Amino acid sequence: MSETILTNARLILENEVVTGTIVFDAEGIKAVDQGRSAVPGAEDIGGDYVAPGLVEMHTDNMEKHFMPRPKVFWPNGLAAALVHDAQMAAAGVTTVYDAVCAGTPFSSKDYRKDIFRDVMDALEKGKELGVFRIDHHIHMRCELTSPDLLADIEPYADNPLVRLVSLMDHTPGQRQWRNIEHLRTYSLGSGKSAEEFETDLVERAREAANVPSNWSAVVDMFQQRNIPIATHDDTTLDHVEAGVASGAVISEFPTTVEAAAAAKARGLATVAGAPNVVRGGSHSGGVSVSELAEKGILDGLSSDYVPSSLLQAVLKLNTASGIALPEAMGMVTWKVSDILGLKDRGHLHAGLRGDLIRFAVVADTPVIKAVWSRGQRAF
Repeated sequence: MSETILTNARLILENEVVTGTIVFDAEGIKAVDQGRSAVPGAEDIGGDYVAPGLVEMHTDNMEKHFMPRPKVFWPNGLAAALVHDAQMAAAGVTTVYDAVCAGTPFSSKDYRKDIFRDVMDALEKGKELGVFRIDHHIHMRCELTSPDLLADIEPYADNPLVRLVSLMDHTPGQRQWRNIEHLRTYSLGSGKSAEEFETDLVERAREAANVPSNWSAVVDMFQQRNIPIATHDDTTLDHVEAGVASGAVISEFPTTVEAAAAAKARGLATVAGAPNVVRGGSHSGGVSVSELAEKGILDGLSSDYVPSSLLQAVLKLNTASGIALPEAMGMVTWKVSDILGLKDRGHLHAGLRGDLIRFAVVADTPVIKAVWSRGQRAF
């Protein structure tokens, strides 16, 4: 079994960055040592960074490959999934929880209802055939307003690929869309007419009546398997308390400082969007994620809709917000793996999986040089 030995590497550990050598193969990380190695076969990487492979717990990136243009549905689901897989690997991600939308906030008018089963089937097929570069799991994001939600997810209640569930409520006037004008701007920018937007408001307000019963049913269905449950877009203290009462362990994308602080105080892990950090703010009127990090109430980052944003956000938190590089890197590696109960990855420790990335920083931009998944080159 061939070993990879990287030396003269800046190894990003939990609490420090050290110049050293790392040895790994398909069975895992063999050694992590300070100092350079003169062992034959060791590759001098000239001071490039080496970090654990990135762990992504919520990405919508898959969807755009199943419908690359409006109403254009790609006929080969596995091919679409493979392109997504390659993009995630190229961004340094070695473990991804693909956020598959079950139900929609737009009922039958949303294309995601049409691709749901195709996405699920493609992920199952890719795993079965062993053709993915990186490790894929399913994050079932449940749109609680949807009248057909339970019928959609029940066939997958015992699917072993489903490893995370989130409770979504995109009702106008609530959570992410508490400001209707932000929703109007987003909708019109997505191609809806003003008349279509007003019609949607009425329908979505009516479907909000489905939220309480769907919330309880989803929690009951997945708690039986001990699947971690996340709330989404917590905005008020009441939102946080509702999550705690339902056994949630993660507060995804809190939209206010108050909600993020309350979630942390109540023992929930807080995860927010890396694009928000890179762009300098939210596209929908939410809190600045950099502010959450600076206040010490942010645990993890998600790339959401831009895979490359993870490593960019790490560097920006370090340079612009004064967050130490090991701490910022932890928000996309070991902190997230620990939140998800993945004890075999996320750290540069002997005995763990050989999931690693090598990168340099050029003109303040991360440049991925190589990615290994289970010790094998993935990029």
